[in-house]
Amino acid sequence: MAKVLGLGGVFFKAEDPAALRDWYARVLGLKVSDWGAMFQHPKVGAVTWAPFDAETRYFEPSQSPFMINFIVDDLDGVLVRAAGEGVEPTGRQDDEGMGKFAWLIDPAGVKIELWQPSKPSAEA
Repeated sequence: MAKVLGLGGVFFKAEDPAALRDWYARVLGLKVSDWGAMFQHPKVGAVTWAPFDAETRYFEPSQSPFMINFIVDDLDGVLVRAAGEGVEPTGRQDDEGMGKFAWLIDPAGVKIELWQPSKPSAEA
């Protein structure tokens, strides 16, 4: 059945993302790249922590300063389920390397990113 498998990431706006990434690397020991840090999911994909520039438009049309990413097992199935509840995606993107993505807005106005990874973690 099409469902969420776990948290795929937390994405949020920051006044100085580079300084924040540096702080998390220094203080908490995260292995941080230019886009953030990843923690492998036990079965598929990874959990991503990523500060975005405060002026990013990536979270639009939401006005929220953060976005939640969920790993799903069947993106098309989840979208059919959402449509059955009257929720239509705000966009979709299939990326050969990363997998399939779609975006919804929840009732609180938060942008939700749905991600069906292209490969299991063991192969990544």
